[in-house]
Amino acid sequence: VTDLDGKKIVIAGAGTSGKEDGDFAKATFNDPQGMALKGDILYVADRKNHLIRALNLKTQKATTVAGIGKQGDDRDTGGDALTTGLNSPWDLLLVGDNDLYIAMAGHHQIWRLDLKQGEVRRYAGDGAENIKDGSLARSRFAQPSGLTTDGKNIYVADSEVSAIRKVPLDPKGSVTTLVGKGLFDFGDVDGVGDDARLQHALGVYYHDGKLYVADTYNSKLKVLDPLKKTCTTFLGEQGGWLTGGLFNEPAGLSFADGNLYVADTNAHRIRVVDLKTKAVTTLKLQGVEAPAKPKM
Repeated sequence: VTDLDGKKIVIAGAGTSGKEDGDFAKATFNDPQGMALKGDILYVADRKNHLIRALNLKTQKATTVAGIGKQGDDRDTGGDALTTGLNSPWDLLLVGDNDLYIAMAGHHQIWRLDLKQGEVRRYAGDGAENIKDGSLARSRFAQPSGLTTDGKNIYVADSEVSAIRKVPLDPKGSVTTLVGKGLFDFGDVDGVGDDARLQHALGVYYHDGKLYVADTYNSKLKVLDPLKKTCTTFLGEQGGWLTGGLFNEPAGLSFADGNLYVADTNAHRIRVVDLKTKAVTTLKLQGVEAPAKPKM
């Protein structure tokens, strides 16, 4: 955790894989991915542990709030959060005070964790891997990996079908597709609706009426108008990193103080994009070097 200038605030994790709770210095994780902040509590999708962890930034302790520490069964539809198996949770989205939505990539579904009641249940998707619109129960996703909201809908980066999906917060509503056609329909094409193509998009962020998309395998940022369904390149070059582009498989996105923060995964850095000028810089991290690995 750093401030917006990259200066260290705290580090959580011993630097070895595991699922131990407790003090930040001793806690362990295994491929942590998406996060969501509620006050002083940072929720983390601990992907390979199939857990949701809560990091108390005041007490500097980590606890498990959902999952059993191993991959859940495809038949799981939910129940008590600490006795229900999860399956590769990839991103988290907090809506209101108590609803934590989970991009459950392994189940090809969206789940919801009630933080007050301590219950986790399937919200959208029947579990089959594909792209299908319709009611929450009958819709289909394919490794959903990124979540954001405009307050009325959840927008999902549905990575394996290279799609952006719209999921209503009203459970009576229907899932619809903004961009994306199928499991083998991908590319790098600006356009409208069915004519546009992405390639394994992992991140999406809603801001000021637009959706910013981490078009991961195209090494670009795209911008999508959710009403007009127009999808165009915002930043990045054809060919991406291989042709000297700005990004190398960008994934997670976040916004603060007029800037879009980009997890530029394969370049091992955080990029900062000024949304007004499109100027791109690299966040200079200070004091957050990884802990030394234990000797074998």
